[in-house]
This record gives sequence, structure tokens and C-alpha cells, in this order.
Amino acid sequence: MVNKLSRFIQVIDSFIEWTGKLTAWLVLALVLLVCYDVAMRYFFHQGSIALQELEWHLFALIFLLGAAYTLKHDEHVRVDVLLNSRFISERQRHWVNLLGGLFLLLPFCILILITSWPFVENAYLYQESSPDPGGLPYRFILKASILVAFVLLILQGTANILRHALSLKGEQ
Repeated sequence: MVNKLSRFIQVIDSFIEWTGKLTAWLVLALVLLVCYDVAMRYFFHQGSIALQELEWHLFALIFLLGAAYTLKHDEHVRVDVLLNSRFISERQRHWVNLLGGLFLLLPFCILILITSWPFVENAYLYQESSPDPGGLPYRFILKASILVAFVLLILQGTANILRHALSLKGEQ
């Protein structure tokens, strides 16, 4: 059973690592796009609403899709008053992370999935696009990335919870 759980954790970690590296390429695309947009506006006096919208679409994707990767590498923002204390043992740290994931992270992710589903569904049904002339179509694709991002967070959160549970049992 432990080997199956360890393998499951490893599969999730590998998948999240892959999505994180893919997301990193979006950072490069965003930098190049911003440089192009700035050059076109300041040197050639040519602006594009579609390019500007694409910039914030890429930024949103980087933020959303990079969240699970950030959680995997324990680089997310949190208040570590307890975890950085010298008065807490390694075992207690595992308990804090396990319970935090189980009772805070997973319920929050599920709440976001449930509440954002109608938002994404309506955007798809109405084929929502930019309200600006010359803006980007298919805004529902960007909105659907909310669902993808929180599913990825649930996967990584589950892997972390299982990892801490195995550590508490002394099996990892």
C-alpha cells in the first residue's frame, strides 16, 4: 500500500513539475510580447488592444497554472508563525501541513471549483469575447483556466497531504 501511495505521489509531482515548466515558457512569451508591444507603441505609434489583452491573459495563466508548481516546491505565500518556530518539532510540522491541506486548502479549492463552474459555463454558452473593439475572442478559454488551476492545486494538495501522512507513519 505504501508503495502505491508513494507511486501516486510521484506521478502527481511529475505531472505538476511538467505543468510548471510549461508555465515557465509562458513567462518568456509574455516578456517577448510586452517588448514587442512597447516597441510598436513607442517607436511606430501602433497600439493593439488584442496584444494588450493577450498580455494580461498570459499573466493570468502564469499565475493560475503556476500555483500548483509553487505549492509543490513549498514557495507559496503563507504565514509561518508556527512552522518557523523553534518550539515545534518536525512531527508537529507534518501535522500542521497535513491538517492545513486537509481542512483549508482542499475545501477552499473545492469551493472555488463549485462557484466558478457557472461563471465558466456561461462564458462558454454565450461565447464571451472581449467587449473592446479589436479585442480577443473566446474569453471562456481563459476563464476555464480557473477550473484547471484549482484541479491542479487539488492534485498537488492531495500529494502533499499523503506525503505528510506517510512521514507521520515513518514510511517516507
